[in-house]
Amino acid sequence: MTFSNTQKIVLASGNQGKIKEIQAIFKQHPIVPQSQFNVVEAEETGSTFVENAIIKARNAALHCNLPAISDDSGIVVDALDGAPGVISARYAGVGASDHDNLVKLIDDLKDVPTELRTARFVCVMVFMKHAKDPLPIIAQGVWEGVILTESVGENGFGYDPIFWVPTQQKASAELLPEIKNSISHRAQALSQLTDLIQKR
Repeated sequence: MTFSNTQKIVLASGNQGKIKEIQAIFKQHPIVPQSQFNVVEAEETGSTFVENAIIKARNAALHCNLPAISDDSGIVVDALDGAPGVISARYAGVGASDHDNLVKLIDDLKDVPTELRTARFVCVMVFMKHAKDPLPIIAQGVWEGVILTESVGENGFGYDPIFWVPTQQKASAELLPEIKNSISHRAQALSQLTDLIQKR
């Protein structure tokens, strides 16, 4: 499968933080957010990151008549049996803000000692040539860390302020964007996706 470098690819997300990161990392092709086409976001009814990513990519490809990339990501906490997981964006309820979700996660872990606060950011990315693509390309990235007891740093979005990155000795929200975009779960998934697209 080949593309010209001018081939537009629609990004099946309305999350401005994700859009900014993906556009910064995936520079091979012009990435156009689905909001430019007034696409209604797909309902994420899957029970896994893979299922939700496919649902979103198919919806964007169908309504935009373009190849589509989707991202489904979240934070998986060992002490909570994998929660928040696929409901990371709405952990504190439908319409919850990033702050609401952070507060809930910190509260849910208030009695958990540091050594048991291990967690990871997970990102699954899907590429579909068109809405009926029977063989979507699927890539994933995992970024290991520890959940902090309070927010630190001003960068990033989502759970970044409470995600401690041992290899950097900083919270994700303290990292410069160029550093985060070279090591994060999303960076890993995009790098893998790019390689798989080129091989396909």
